[in-house]
Amino acid sequence: MSAITVEDFQNFSKQQIEAMTSFATTMTKGLQEIAAETAEYSKHAMSASSEVVEKLLGAKTFESAIQIQSDYAKTAYEGFVAKSTKINEILVKVAGEAMKPAQHALAVVQKQ
Repeated sequence: MSAITVEDFQNFSKQQIEAMTSFATTMTKGLQEIAAETAEYSKHAMSASSEVVEKLLGAKTFESAIQIQSDYAKTAYEGFVAKSTKINEILVKVAGEAMKPAQHALAVVQKQ
């Protein structure tokens, strides 16, 4: 077993800083992607809600109003589930990518 030199310590510290920087960069990009998806969904949901209100105001019968509302509820639910699934996929991808530098740094420490 060899002694740890100052150079070894400096290299280790540099690797740790690089790993943390990479982690932070990856997380920031992932959160920006999630924010963009959320903003897109919100804009679409507001637009769809406005369209439904207009349709409801133009409904001639109670039954047609119920049908309009039912159709809206179905499409809103499907849209929510689809967007939630996409955001979940982004989270999983970002978490995996963000942990790679930490896993590499841990592997280096375990070798020593």
